[in-house]
Amino acid sequence: MNQGKIVEYMDHGDFIIALCLQDDGSRLHLLTPTNREMNLSPKRAILISNASINTQSPREELLRKLKKAEEARNRLKEEVDVRELWELVKDEAESYDHADLAQLCFGKEVSDEHVSGLVRAVFEDKLHFKMKDGRFFPNPEEKIFKTLEQVAEEASKEEKLREGSRWLQGELEKKPVQEPQWKDEILKALVDLALYGEESPSLKFGKELLQRCGLTDIREARRILVSLGIWSEDENLDLLRLDIRISFSDDQLRESEQICRAPIAPEAREDLRDLRVWTIDGPMTRDFDDALSLHVEEGRIHLGIHIADVAGAIEPDSALDEEAAHRGTSLYLPRHQIPMIPIALSQEALSLKQGCDRPAISLIATLDQDANLLESRFVQSLIRVEKQWTYDEVNRSFDREPQFREMERLSRILRQRRLKQGALVLSLPEIAVEVTDQGSIVLHKIEQDTPSRSMVAEFMICYNWLAARFCKEHQIPAIYRRQESPAERLSPEETSYVYYVFKQRRKLSPLSIHTEPKPHSSLGVDMYTTVTSPIRRYYDLLVQRQIRNYLYRGLPLYDRQGLEKKRLVLDPLVKNIEGLTRNSTRYWIQKYLAQQIGERFPALVLDVFRNKYRLLLTDVLLIVEVKKENGQSFREGQEITVRIRRSDPWEDFVKVDIEGLRTNGHRANAH
Repeated sequence: MNQGKIVEYMDHGDFIIALCLQDDGSRLHLLTPTNREMNLSPKRAILISNASINTQSPREELLRKLKKAEEARNRLKEEVDVRELWELVKDEAESYDHADLAQLCFGKEVSDEHVSGLVRAVFEDKLHFKMKDGRFFPNPEEKIFKTLEQVAEEASKEEKLREGSRWLQGELEKKPVQEPQWKDEILKALVDLALYGEESPSLKFGKELLQRCGLTDIREARRILVSLGIWSEDENLDLLRLDIRISFSDDQLRESEQICRAPIAPEAREDLRDLRVWTIDGPMTRDFDDALSLHVEEGRIHLGIHIADVAGAIEPDSALDEEAAHRGTSLYLPRHQIPMIPIALSQEALSLKQGCDRPAISLIATLDQDANLLESRFVQSLIRVEKQWTYDEVNRSFDREPQFREMERLSRILRQRRLKQGALVLSLPEIAVEVTDQGSIVLHKIEQDTPSRSMVAEFMICYNWLAARFCKEHQIPAIYRRQESPAERLSPEETSYVYYVFKQRRKLSPLSIHTEPKPHSSLGVDMYTTVTSPIRRYYDLLVQRQIRNYLYRGLPLYDRQGLEKKRLVLDPLVKNIEGLTRNSTRYWIQKYLAQQIGERFPALVLDVFRNKYRLLLTDVLLIVEVKKENGQSFREGQEITVRIRRSDPWEDFVKVDIEGLRTNGHRANAH
C-alpha cells in the first residue's frame, strides 16, 4: 500500500509532488503542497518514495514536509549533469532504472530525493535519454544531433517570425523600424506565397508571418510586396513563376557582338539583290524576319519569300543557341518585349532592314497565271530590302503598286485552293494593349483578315508547306505541326461570324507537334512545319538549321532522335509561354475594364447553362460568366448589352449586369 508515501507525477509538463493519504488499489487519494486533495490513477505515478510520512500528523506538518521534500528534489536536480551522465553510459547498449542512474550520478547510496532529482533533470533535458516501461535508454548520438538542429531551427524560426512581423508591421504603418538581418528570407517567403499560394514551399512560415501581422489571407502577400516597392502594381507574376530571363549574360552579348562584326560571304550565296524586296509588318515591328518579292518573266510568275538566315549566324550549342533554346520564343507583352536573341541581332544584324545587305534562306516559287506551282527551290541568298511597308500602307497601295495587286490576286487563289481542301478561316481581331508613359491603357482592335495581312499570311503558309515537303522529299528530319479533321464542321452562314468562330474552334482537334509529317486540317495542307520566324521562335530556327545544313553540306544537322529530344523540352516551355501571353493580355483588359465601371459594352451569348450564361465581350474579346436572373431568357448567338459592375485583374474576374438585347438603336459606347 502507498499510504503515507510521496508520489510524483506529470501535469502539463511539470513535475508535481503529493502525499498519498489513501490507496484503495484503483486510485490514489493525494494531498498537494497547495493543500488540495485529488485522486490519481496509479498508472500516472512516475515515482513513489520508499520512505513514508505519518498521515495522521497535523495538516500543517504534512504540507511543511511536502514543501521541504520539493525543495530538496529541485536542489538535487540542479546537481545533475545529464550530458555527462549520457557520455558515461551511451556506449553500453543497456537500459537503466531510476536508482541505477541516480547511483551513477551521485556515486553513493541514493535516497528518494536523489532519485527524484535525477528523474526531474532527465525529463527536463528531453534530449539524452528516452523512457520506456519505467527504464531509461540513452539516445543515439545521431538522434541527439538531429534534435539539437531542430531546436536551433525552431529558435531561429521564432526569432525570424518575431522580428520579421515587427518589421513588416512597421513598414505597412509607415513607421521607422530597423530591418531584420533575415530581410531577404522574409521577402522570399512573401514572394513564394504570392506566386504559388497554397503550393508555396514557404507556406507554413509565410502564413504564420502574415498571421502575426494580423492578416489571414495569403493573397495579402502580393499587396505587401507592392507596398514595400519590391513589385510594381502590375508585376507579371507568370514571368517570375516561369523564371524567364529578361537580359543576356556578358558572354552571350560578346558572342552577339562577334556575329555583328562578322562579314557576309557573298560568294557562298545566290545574289538576289537585284530583286525588288519588301517587308510588310505592323507599325511597331522592329525585328523583320520575312520579306517578299515578285517578278514576271516570259509569262511565269516568280514569287520570292525571303527569311532571315538566323541559322547561319548562331552556331548550334553556342551560348546564344542555348539561351534561345531556354527562352523558346520572343515575348511581346504590353510592358515587356523580351527577345529570344539579343536586340543587336534580332533588330539589327539579322533583321531584314531597309537598304541593308542581309543573308537569307529564300524560297523562289515559280507559278503560272492560275497560281499553279510549276517549280520551287530553297536557296541561300543575299538580299536587300527596298522598303519597309506596314499593312495599312499596303492596303492603301493596291491601286498604284501592280506587284502588290498581283501578289494579292495570287494569295486569294492559293487561299481558295486551301479552302477547297478543307481549310478553315477562323481569324478574329487581335486585341493589342498599349500602356502609355502616363500609365493609361489603350486597347487596339487589329483586324487580321485585311487584304495585306491575308496576303502575307498566305505566303508564309506557302513557305512553311513547301519547307515541310522539301524536308520529307529529301529525308531531312524536321518538326511538323499536325492536326486531325475537326469533330464537326459548322456552317458560318447560320450565325454571326464571331459566334461561328468560337463554336467551330471548340470542334477542332488538338494541334500536335511531331517529327513525323501528317496533314494539318485547319490549314488544308498535307503537311506543315514552321520556319518563317527564326528570329522569334526556336522551333523555326531548328527547322531552318536543318534546311540550311542540307543546302550547304548535303545532309541535315540533327537526326530524328536528336530533334525529338529537343521537342520534348521545348513543347511544354512554348505552351507555358503561350499561356503567359494570354494571361497578360487578359490582365490588362481586366484592368482597362476596371476603369470602365458602369459603362455599357456589347456582348455575345456563347453558352446557356442552367444557372448562368457565358458571354463574350465583343469589343475586347474577353469571355465572362454571369448568373441568370429571374425573367432573363437569351439563346446562344444573341447579341446583348451588358454593364461593367466590377473588374479585378489581380483576382482574374469581371462582373457584369445584363441590360438586354442589342438593337439598331441601342449600341454600346465605342472604346
